[in-house]
Amino acid sequence: MSKSITVLIDADSIIFASAVTSDTILDAKDKMDYKINEVLDYLSSKYTIDGFSVFSGSKGNFRKFVTDTYKANRRDMEIPEHLSALHKHSKEYWDAKYTYGCETDDLIASAWYKHSNEGKNVVIVAIDKDYLQFPCVMYNYNKKEFIVQSELDALRAFYTQMIVGDSADNIKVCKGKGKAFAVKLLDPLTTKYQMTRAVYELYKEFYKSKAGLKYRETYNLLKLRTNV
Repeated sequence: MSKSITVLIDADSIIFASAVTSDTILDAKDKMDYKINEVLDYLSSKYTIDGFSVFSGSKGNFRKFVTDTYKANRRDMEIPEHLSALHKHSKEYWDAKYTYGCETDDLIASAWYKHSNEGKNVVIVAIDKDYLQFPCVMYNYNKKEFIVQSELDALRAFYTQMIVGDSADNIKVCKGKGKAFAVKLLDPLTTKYQMTRAVYELYKEFYKSKAGLKYRETYNLLKLRTNV
């Protein structure tokens, strides 16, 4: 008997890719539906899916009130023609869940947290590295690979982000300190306290008296909510 899983699908990237590569809305819908069905078919060939949810879209992201530089690098990006229609399709056809005040990632993180605490085996379907801050199982549908995060893996993933930031979201932190530096700093550490202290000491080097303010700002931008 195969293992039973609950599947949480982050459809935002699937929708964006389908919109960008399609000339017509019908083509875009077909591509989106095909990708979601492909993922579900693949997972069902390995596991018993006892439930799945699709997540798509959000409005009023609180992080933009934390700092006006959040995702400021995307303001001039051209919005794909069929993006809005695909989000509507995801809600009508896939019963996609969406949220106000935060992001799709927060909604999925909250669902993962809830289902995991209920004892379910959860698989997050996504290509977003932000989910790796949790001890989760993620299926990257582009690479067709599973990533299994331990508690320690998840801590190191999050505190690595606290050091290197996130260029996709315009989060800039410790200039010149990349992943190699983060690995060297964090690999010997095994507890949340140790990592928090090490990263905060680094912030003090960069931001002096404003280290606390910068640390809290970066934490609030990067940490996904699990209570949405």
